[in-house]
Amino acid sequence: MDELARRAIAAVRIATGGIFFLFAEYKVVGTEWAHGGFEGWIRGYVDGGMPVGFFRPVLTGFALVHPELCARLVAWCEMGIALGLLLGLWVRAASIGGAALMAMMALATWYAPGHGAALWKYFGANLDHLPLLLLFVIFYAARAGDVWGLDGVTKGRPKARL
Repeated sequence: MDELARRAIAAVRIATGGIFFLFAEYKVVGTEWAHGGFEGWIRGYVDGGMPVGFFRPVLTGFALVHPELCARLVAWCEMGIALGLLLGLWVRAASIGGAALMAMMALATWYAPGHGAALWKYFGANLDHLPLLLLFVIFYAARAGDVWGLDGVTKGRPKARL
């Protein structure tokens, strides 16, 4: 991969980390997410018939039974993803976590357009999850932490110069 592409991927990794930091910060610092916010979102998905069939029991049998625990897990996972991407540290692990989180979000909201809608509408309704999932695949495959990140420093890999 040429140097310009590696730098572009690193820049996108850092920007994505900043976005995830915004997602995580209010969830970690505030109380609203852990005390009702998360549960409200999940209940809305379930009551709206949005989850894929096999994922519905995960939401009803675990997430809604332990909403505060799950809210805190989501918040801290998002913060871990954010810090990993921002610092370029353990980017491959952060990418696996991010891809898993985005896959779960897509599974939880897949039927948002309603059952029996045209196939493209399901993908359209998940444009906030699927592109991020694909970015995490790119970050993983490209070893995006090696450029402008601590992964490159700690492993002695060559780093891009400004």
